[in-house]
Amino acid sequence: MRVRPAVVAAAALAVLAVPACSSAGHPAGPGASASVPLRAGLLTGSQLPPGFELLSAPVNSTTTGAPHQPASAVPLAEMPCPDIGVESFMTVHAPPLEDVAVAMQQVPADGADDDGWFGQESLDRYAPGRAAEVMAAIRAAAQRCASYPTTLFGGAEVQETVSVLRPQLPADDGLVLRVASAYPGDDVPYVTETGFVREGDVILMVQRTVAQKPSSGVETVLAPALAAYRAAAGA
Repeated sequence: MRVRPAVVAAAALAVLAVPACSSAGHPAGPGASASVPLRAGLLTGSQLPPGFELLSAPVNSTTTGAPHQPASAVPLAEMPCPDIGVESFMTVHAPPLEDVAVAMQQVPADGADDDGWFGQESLDRYAPGRAAEVMAAIRAAAQRCASYPTTLFGGAEVQETVSVLRPQLPADDGLVLRVASAYPGDDVPYVTETGFVREGDVILMVQRTVAQKPSSGVETVLAPALAAYRAAAGA
């Protein structure tokens, strides 16, 4: 169950502590991603959009074989629908061979009527051919979980709606999951967004945690994140 987003900051920190459309081709094919050190492909402070900064809070990532999957974990095809929202579900339900991550934020200006931006970028490397299967499984999960209820601790019911958007990015594959949560008594839904881009056998994921009035969408960070990874790959 989710907590009500009145405690957005606490929920966002918990997300970071928990084990995150096809377009034109490009010179960096599937073989290229295998030679890129994943950590070198993460965003740096100088590559972030204006107003963003990296966070020093620990992010649950590894370069030694993705040990986050609990014994009780199920594949994406059987994943509970609530996991598609706030939680970063990749290392649990689609464990990679290797993953790294970094956290970031955009603090709203004084007096601004928005919730800023809080989230993370992760890079997950899979066995040859597996990343494409994971992207297909994410789409299938989004279709299966297009609308579902979540019950709060106090018993109130939240209606969740999942939509899939198509980012216009030069990659092997890409999609953005948008989860809108309609809370009782609130006219404006709370929104979580997760963007995925596949480069060969690596899936780049940018997650913006739940916010009612976000200052910008996930693609604000997704595009420079892809550019940083491609620069590290020499593409």
